[in-house]
Amino acid sequence: MSDLARVRAEADRLFSFFKAQGSRVVDAQLLQPAGTFLDLYGEDIRARAYVTHDPDRGEMMLRPDFTVPVVQQHMIEGGEPARYTYSGEVFRMQSSGSGRATEYLQVGYELFDRDAPEAADAEVFSLFAEVLSPLGLKPSTGDIGILKAAVSSLSTTEKRKAALMRHIWRPRRFRSLLDQFTGRVAKTPARLALLATLQKEGADALMDRAGPDIGLRSQAEVFARLNTLKEDAAAPPIGRAEAEVLDMILALRETLPNAYEQLSDLAVDLPGMVPALDKMARRMDALRAAGVDVDGLPFEASFGRTTMEYYDGFVFGFSDERRPDLPPVATGGRYDALTRVLGRGQEIPAVGGVIRPALLAHLLEDLV
Repeated sequence: MSDLARVRAEADRLFSFFKAQGSRVVDAQLLQPAGTFLDLYGEDIRARAYVTHDPDRGEMMLRPDFTVPVVQQHMIEGGEPARYTYSGEVFRMQSSGSGRATEYLQVGYELFDRDAPEAADAEVFSLFAEVLSPLGLKPSTGDIGILKAAVSSLSTTEKRKAALMRHIWRPRRFRSLLDQFTGRVAKTPARLALLATLQKEGADALMDRAGPDIGLRSQAEVFARLNTLKEDAAAPPIGRAEAEVLDMILALRETLPNAYEQLSDLAVDLPGMVPALDKMARRMDALRAAGVDVDGLPFEASFGRTTMEYYDGFVFGFSDERRPDLPPVATGGRYDALTRVLGRGQEIPAVGGVIRPALLAHLLEDLV
């Protein structure tokens, strides 16, 4: 059997498994409107997707994933609860020399359920664990909702919290902002000089002597940015105790029950985390009810922050520890906020995941 035949056979096996769960098959178009993805992820996605232009439909994008079109379809015509599955190619532009595939098959399963979201998390995770069980892969779990709740609880300005929220999926930028807002990193001489001038003369005077417009930003945008810098400089730094709580959350790696206990202790300093922790507790109960070994399940509070931009709650993945050079075979998580953005005024809790059959077939071949 050829490599392609093995991959397609594995994709068919996965697809059949998910169809057997009572899910509806979705066949999303290969060309998707680029505007939807650009609105969701900003211009950054151009570096990761193939964009083209259609004379009638405008800017289009080769399908970078299935989740967005599945959500769009469900918000228009779906019932509740609803289960969907799909199988097909997705396209991701890779950095030069990476050797990673730019086109590959993806099989996925999505569950929309308003009444029992934690049970839905457990259902999706346990199904993925079952269908991937022949490989002995290592599961990973996390909860971006915990970090978002911690940021929302900080005693600082709304603009600072919004900036941290915006960059939760960009760990380096998030760390840089956190260090800036806590005062751990001293401002550069150039920034100090700018702030001193702003304080003394105001943004209007700075703009008046700045000369002709250069670049893409409008005067209004530059003026707003200068005032933001001035307001931020006047705000007190994030307190040491709260900053240390964030540091401990970001570094947390434990089994799921131990992580819950440690996070519950940290919530004393950031009580806004409690609702997210209550969801975590209900999810643990649901996972146990689904037959998952919760006591040994790994949990990492930062898991999923670099590759799962639309996930906002429970996240998971399955990887082969013997092949650290390979990306995860499967990833998934909760994306309630995405349904709100795409739902035309409606929303519904949703969770799902995807599997890469090519990686699965490759690993199965290694076991033979």
